[in-house]
Amino acid sequence: MKIRPSARQGSCCGSAQEKTACCPSEPVSNNVFRTDAVLTLKDRYAHFRCRVGAYRAKYMVKPGLYALGNPGKESDVFVTANYGLSFDKLRSALSNTDAWILVLDTKGINVWCAAGKGTFGTEELVKKIFSTQLFSVVSHRRLILPQLGAPGVAAHEVKRQTGFRVIYGPVRATDLKGFVKAGYKAAAGMRQVGFSLIDRLVLTPMEIRPALKGFSIFALIVLALSGLTPSGISFSEASSWGLPLAVLGFLSIIAGAFITPALLPWVPFRSFALKGWLTGIVMVLVFDWFTGWPASLYLDIARYLFFPLASSYIALQFTGSTVYTGLSGVQKELRYSIPVYIGGTVFSFVLLSVFKIKTMGLL
Repeated sequence: MKIRPSARQGSCCGSAQEKTACCPSEPVSNNVFRTDAVLTLKDRYAHFRCRVGAYRAKYMVKPGLYALGNPGKESDVFVTANYGLSFDKLRSALSNTDAWILVLDTKGINVWCAAGKGTFGTEELVKKIFSTQLFSVVSHRRLILPQLGAPGVAAHEVKRQTGFRVIYGPVRATDLKGFVKAGYKAAAGMRQVGFSLIDRLVLTPMEIRPALKGFSIFALIVLALSGLTPSGISFSEASSWGLPLAVLGFLSIIAGAFITPALLPWVPFRSFALKGWLTGIVMVLVFDWFTGWPASLYLDIARYLFFPLASSYIALQFTGSTVYTGLSGVQKELRYSIPVYIGGTVFSFVLLSVFKIKTMGLL
């Protein structure tokens, strides 16, 4: 999207956020901004940053009404969130189309999540219709909303308060042209939410990245504890016991954040916690098979307890990115899983401490 500073950018682009996508294009009028359907290299780089890091929390567009192409009074109005990636997906899908895009203030959250949180909702939609004076911009009274935004919007209330009729479009923005051409009717498959291998793999970097932050602390702790001897720090001890434990910690991240999502439909159990636990167990077994690492009873119990639980915990975080579970299911899993994670971690640390004290000859 071509970004041009304007007087209406206000505090958003005049602040430390000015390097994000919060700045709108040059305004067409007091209430309308102009955008286009072309995704530049800068846009695609921003999308990459959203997928692999925390930049998605900053990638926002200014809420309001946008003109795509040369829309007129009869042009369709498409509604989306002010998360930059949602906005970009919509405008790029409407290439060679004259349309209006109404952007709601969802605090930079995507449509689906914002509908669940209430920011992509009836009140915000009604507010934007009036603040942009949409009733004077178009002569018709129809709005095309993304299907995944339906949980947050009461269509009858929007109609009652504004006179605009809500039409729910297809799941994917790429189907919008066909949807409109068919007289605002969804063809077979347009209402179905898919979650293919590619869809899942695209989400895994955001699961791996935060887990790796904790891994660095974990690795330092186990290396320090393993290398501790009565006479000081032994690098030989740290290498013999700490390094394999650090490797297992990294493998538990791969098991929970990558392998479990990738093999999600085929890993047994419905529970994400159990799925992650199973892949964690398999990962420890494979590690032992390849390395033949010698250990003691205490250390064996500790690692077969802790690392599968770590994989389980990481896999459980993926529930918020999937179409497999609902809020009640996630809450139920957390209620049963969190005490197990805490108890297992504490017991594993006790076993590791006992093992270390015995190797030091103090027990």
